[in-house]
Amino acid sequence: MPAHDALIPPLDELLAGARVVSLPMRVKFRGIMERESLLLRGPVGWGEFCPFPEYGDAEASRWLAAAIEAGWQGFPAPLRTSVPVNATVPAVSADRVPEVLARFGRVDAVKVKVAERGQSLDDDAARLRAVRAALPHAAVRVDANGGWDVPEAVEALTRLATVGLEYAEQPVPTIEGLAEVRTRLREAGTPVLIAADESVRKETDPLRVARAGAADLIVVKVAPLGGVRRALDIVAQAGLPAVVSSALDTSVGIRAGLALAAALPELPYACGLGTVSLFESDVTVDPLVADDGAIGLRDAVPDAGLLERFAAPGERRDWWLARLRRVHALLTP
Repeated sequence: MPAHDALIPPLDELLAGARVVSLPMRVKFRGIMERESLLLRGPVGWGEFCPFPEYGDAEASRWLAAAIEAGWQGFPAPLRTSVPVNATVPAVSADRVPEVLARFGRVDAVKVKVAERGQSLDDDAARLRAVRAALPHAAVRVDANGGWDVPEAVEALTRLATVGLEYAEQPVPTIEGLAEVRTRLREAGTPVLIAADESVRKETDPLRVARAGAADLIVVKVAPLGGVRRALDIVAQAGLPAVVSSALDTSVGIRAGLALAAALPELPYACGLGTVSLFESDVTVDPLVADDGAIGLRDAVPDAGLLERFAAPGERRDWWLARLRRVHALLTP
């Protein structure tokens, strides 16, 4: 699914500029402490191919199309030079919240992970209270990654709304469930907007969530949607406000997210593009991290020394290159 029918480079050209890295995380995120990624050097820049290991090749093909767009086609003209971003608080204990927030500097918005397997609603509530205590005036949103069923989501969001929530991201897995949660909260007068994430990026029809009236806004990520241009099309067709977020990328992938956020006609919410702060190190000496609540639009060029230092072990490098070969074959006739 190449974005806008862009030409797909031959496999040898991709392999010639491919580097596989494994970056240590500061805190566990999505259950991992190491983030692996395959970086591709193209004629106009670098692209990032980093679908999570459990994703199948067909889904991963969109990620490769996005990496090729970045390295071989470049990005659309920007409408803004700076993008507001939120801090991200993983499912840590409440006492670790100040430590996590300190890495982001001054921010006006925070996304808090909730519904973590093995944790309780009490854990979520304590984490939210800690965030609110540290940042009394910030916009706070929660992300459940589809971890609740409908009754759990209604109960949880009714309780968590007392700290003041901007919106709840993907509280339940299905589009039908999102619509039901949204209806129940509105009927009860609970002021929490519903945002769709997985229901946009993992659906074969990413516009179905808008047609179903299942969300107040959508979360868009460049790589899972197949590139900046395709994501712009989806936002335009959905007719809903959009939040640009990352897929736990290095600065190379964050650069593509910034390109999308910079090209959107409207950007009403702070974006989830501050996740490089969750890494112990990055692939560039000038990481794309927030300064005073925003990231300025600039390129991310990997540093040869850092690429060497964080090079993935041989067996993991081979695994990623084999995946690249399979996925590339899906993009070429």
